[in-house]
Amino acid sequence: MSDVMSEAGSDIADRPTAGAARSSRPKPESYLTNDRLLRVARPVLLPTLTAAVLLGIWWALASWADLPAVVLPHPADVWSILKSNFPLLSTHMWHTAYESTLGFLIAMVTGVSLAILITYSAVLREAFYPHLILFQLVPKVALAPLFVVWLGIGAPARLSFATFIAFFPLVIATAQGLTEVPPEMIRLSRSLSATRWQIFRTIRFPYAIPYIFAGMKISVTMAMIGIIVGEFIASQKGLGYLILFASSQANTALILAAVILLCVVGLVQFGIVLALERAVRRVFGSD
Repeated sequence: MSDVMSEAGSDIADRPTAGAARSSRPKPESYLTNDRLLRVARPVLLPTLTAAVLLGIWWALASWADLPAVVLPHPADVWSILKSNFPLLSTHMWHTAYESTLGFLIAMVTGVSLAILITYSAVLREAFYPHLILFQLVPKVALAPLFVVWLGIGAPARLSFATFIAFFPLVIATAQGLTEVPPEMIRLSRSLSATRWQIFRTIRFPYAIPYIFAGMKISVTMAMIGIIVGEFIASQKGLGYLILFASSQANTALILAAVILLCVVGLVQFGIVLALERAVRRVFGSD
């Protein structure tokens, strides 16, 4: 009898429960497709819905709060300025976009190069790294007039200032990534007679890719800030100049129209950096 009971008990234990059978049952293909679509669409839908809510709040305040147009213009007025003056606005937008992109590229090359140098040279690291931290602590906007004094009124002053404030995040982030490689990986490579170039190409640089692009995401916004500050001080073209001109005329709708175009340019530049990051990660197998 005990043998029969033990055999029956083992048979019951071996059977999957109803809940386990339901959990192990494969999900329908339509459910998986919808779940995948939701994950893909959510990064786009949520910011779009947030922007729509903010636009609705702006519309409501401008319509019913009885605020003067110089304080808060109606969204329809801003749209009217964008539509009627788009050729002029686009000219200033492309000028700002070109200079900010060029400043970012210069900062990227100089920042990554300097980070590699201070990573591989202890003398350069001890000589320059404390000064990099010191300059990072200085309010850089206060130094903008000096670039105008040194380089005059023109594109060289704006590009130099944009490069100056944009390359610091890249230097620090890249140097951090290049030095955060696990030491055992470096020792293993050296034991296999790998050269310094091989270690850099196959270990240090792939490991530093997330750090480099984290610095690039900050630098691309800093380059835009540098160009706008430069256009505030010394320029007759660009969205910064247009914002300053509209401020002198108390034309808040034109200021907001220029700010919207600045946001568009910044989003495009940031999106290009994200796309480049995905491509580089795929090439180096770190995606």
